[in-house]
Amino acid sequence: MRAAVLEAPGRLVVRDVAEPEGPERVRVRVDQVGVCGTDRKVVDGSIPVALPRVIGHELVGRVVDGGTGGHEGAGGPPSGPRVLVDPSVSCGRCSPCRRGQVHLCPTGGLMGRDVDGGLAELVAAPVDRLHVVPESVHDTDAALLQVLGTCVHAQRQVDVFPGDRTVVVGLGVSGLLHLQLLRARGAATVVGVGRSAAKRELAASLGATATCTPEEAPGLVADLTAGDCANVVVEAAGTGATVGLAVELAGYGATVVVFGTIPDGATSMPFYELYRKELRLVNPRAAVGRDYDDAIAMVASGAVTGRPLVTGRLPLDAAPEVLGSWDRDPGRLKVVFEL
Repeated sequence: MRAAVLEAPGRLVVRDVAEPEGPERVRVRVDQVGVCGTDRKVVDGSIPVALPRVIGHELVGRVVDGGTGGHEGAGGPPSGPRVLVDPSVSCGRCSPCRRGQVHLCPTGGLMGRDVDGGLAELVAAPVDRLHVVPESVHDTDAALLQVLGTCVHAQRQVDVFPGDRTVVVGLGVSGLLHLQLLRARGAATVVGVGRSAAKRELAASLGATATCTPEEAPGLVADLTAGDCANVVVEAAGTGATVGLAVELAGYGATVVVFGTIPDGATSMPFYELYRKELRLVNPRAAVGRDYDDAIAMVASGAVTGRPLVTGRLPLDAAPEVLGSWDRDPGRLKVVFEL
């Protein structure tokens, strides 16, 4: 089978590899794989991995059989259903795993980083990591389900009440999904903050009450909330500056969700503001099974859409060029490879 294989930092090739095998696993023929910043960092070497490595972790496909032996079994779904593959890897024995927090497994990992991933014609995964996607869900919406699952997981930790004033800082793919989730959960005000005019326009079309640049945000949020600022602020850009802005936009007793992944030493946390406002800081990581199920249900109901966020659908052979030139396209949102 063919797959996108990282052979050395900066050298991604599409070539033949052995078909996946493993006991008690279900084979899935991959239809489409979305790529994100994690994949780019794996390819350029910013995130070191054991080589060679098949990359990719945002995958949707169809069950081929119930096990790697070519027959239905292993308790798997029957051949044919379209499924989202949960890309997490966990031991199932440690304390977090026994508590149901498999995403926090100390020895766990991620497909495409710690084990071979999904940018390949076939993958094999445990049955409990497969989530059936109804045929009514548009293919392009299905491509965003893994990312949406992580957003659902983050917001599961936050109360949102009718009338709440909310802000999303960063209008990339995850920020635009967070914005839709906040609106679907009943927030009265959802402000989208980002530097790109095109992304602010897209945020408005997806339900943002108002949009602005980071520089405009303090004044706009104060005006919209009569000076009280926001009840919930989601930081979805992953920089020290955007975390500081999120704290500034949060009102007294508010919750700040730090969704973006921020490297150690990248920011000096405004600790006094956290204290002065008695802010609650939430640091979500990844997702668990029920988050993906809820994400699928929200897309199936029409409450959230991913279609406007997909800016490219390309063949597998385009992966080396696209992932090698990622930073040269500032307007890019979600790129999906079709297999």
